[in-house]
Amino acid sequence: MVIPKDDVDTDVLYPGQFLNVLDVAEMTKYLFEGLDPSLRDQLSGDTILFAGENFGTGSSRENVPVAMRAAGIRCVVAKSFARIFHRNCINLGLPAMASAEAATAARPGSSVRITTETGTIEVDGRAFVAQPLPDFVVELLNAGGLVPWIGERLATPGA
Repeated sequence: MVIPKDDVDTDVLYPGQFLNVLDVAEMTKYLFEGLDPSLRDQLSGDTILFAGENFGTGSSRENVPVAMRAAGIRCVVAKSFARIFHRNCINLGLPAMASAEAATAARPGSSVRITTETGTIEVDGRAFVAQPLPDFVVELLNAGGLVPWIGERLATPGA
């Protein structure tokens, strides 16, 4: 899936009138509502989202990465991210990697393979390098986000 626009705001990715929806499955019905609701039809259950510069600017809406994960987005690759959105993605267990080259190369239907540990993003057979995710972040993502990671630490003495 490709959203080539720059400065895509969290307010259009998940509009404010739906912030009271707490059921995660229900949240997916409102993802992209203010941008282009037809984008939801492109979600296949194993989707990589490519985006432009400063993706996720605007309000600090944790609903966006939560709804993205629930809708089947497995990773977001953007030319660049708004800082808070990027951190929300990581904290909520959604890998987010910056690579302007990979985001530019991606087209709807592109074949994509991502190795977060090395920062390798393959798009249609072409390899691009993003900054590898630190081991700690990979561990956090594998746990499903910050809260589950902390829960594992509290349940395992000495971890």
